[in-house]
Amino acid sequence: ADAVALAHILRTDSDVHRPLPADSELVQAISVLARAQQDAVWNRAQLNNQLRSHLKQYFPAALAAFQVRGIGLDSREARAVLATAPDPAAAARLTLVQLRSLLRKSGRQRNIDTWADRLRTVFTNDYLHQLPLAEQAMGYQTTALVRQLDAACRAADDLAENAAEAFTQHPDAEILSSFPGIGPLTGARVLGEIGDDRTRFRDARALKAYAGAAPITVASGKSHAVHHRRVKNQRLAAAGYVWIFGALPSPQVKEHYDRRRARGDRHTAAMRNLFNRLLGCLHHCLATGQRFDPAKAFPALGTPAEAAAS
Repeated sequence: ADAVALAHILRTDSDVHRPLPADSELVQAISVLARAQQDAVWNRAQLNNQLRSHLKQYFPAALAAFQVRGIGLDSREARAVLATAPDPAAAARLTLVQLRSLLRKSGRQRNIDTWADRLRTVFTNDYLHQLPLAEQAMGYQTTALVRQLDAACRAADDLAENAAEAFTQHPDAEILSSFPGIGPLTGARVLGEIGDDRTRFRDARALKAYAGAAPITVASGKSHAVHHRRVKNQRLAAAGYVWIFGALPSPQVKEHYDRRRARGDRHTAAMRNLFNRLLGCLHHCLATGQRFDPAKAFPALGTPAEAAAS
């Protein structure tokens, strides 16, 4: 099974994978959209980190202003404010009326007055400054970064909508959506990577190896070690982490995760184990046309031996 999975990996590089010809036209479209959206998300994260690192050098007030849960530098509010006031001097000159207008234009509808008051207070506080001309030049760089970040955010949102819409039109969408943690976008990413050709993976073990969820056992003499798999489809592995993270609120999934942690697994190892288990369930459900049943996937463990075996 590992040889079959490795053959597929060698045939289609994990970073530039294209669907095999046996896949349907729709799943090929889903793959293109899902991969483009994933690239846009990674690009957005990279630009967000670049902007954060740049602002640390001369504009700490901007970091303090948007260090709020659920709100970051890539938020619509932050992009709107920084596009208008890319340096400390310009931000300090913003009035409450201007701040309210910027927040409304960004799409914010609630707590606008509270946000405007807070931003005004933060921007007018005392901070260390660079020389005026240096701050102005850094502000120009911030404007350029914000434009790139705004484009990446819009691209990620648009592609996510298109990928999700295409996913809902596929016959396998009903089965994939029955799994906890799989929404339209995650489903599009998973389906785009595994395809809908039922002959691609000989069994569930081949799919698990392809996704990097199956561990590798290395034994030599008296030594015995189990490692995670490095040769894998990186995009499917990334989608799998999002899938399992979203599935954790499910009682059966959370119980299995807690049991693995109690046995000594680290967080990533427990997540991989869950990914491995759910991939096996997904392979079975797709092969048989069944929806996911948590009672069958995570049967009640009656004895300590059964719990340890899981």
